[in-house]
Amino acid sequence: MDATSLIDTRAGVRNGKPCFIGTRITVYDVLEYLASGTSHQEIIGDFPELTEQHIQAALEFAAVRERRLVAPA
Repeated sequence: MDATSLIDTRAGVRNGKPCFIGTRITVYDVLEYLASGTSHQEIIGDFPELTEQHIQAALEFAAVRERRLVAPA
């Protein structure tokens, strides 16, 4: 999956944080829910505009960002 197809950053929307296209839901919001133990189904229930693909995109986004932060050994 290409996370960039579901995520964008817009000035003036949630302080420029990466959000899912067409929503004001940030990637960070979804990652926080996942980290706290919320299931994918619970997140989708709370945010019906999201799908399993959005959750997977959030995880991919975080993984790509982490790879960029890792300093060469």
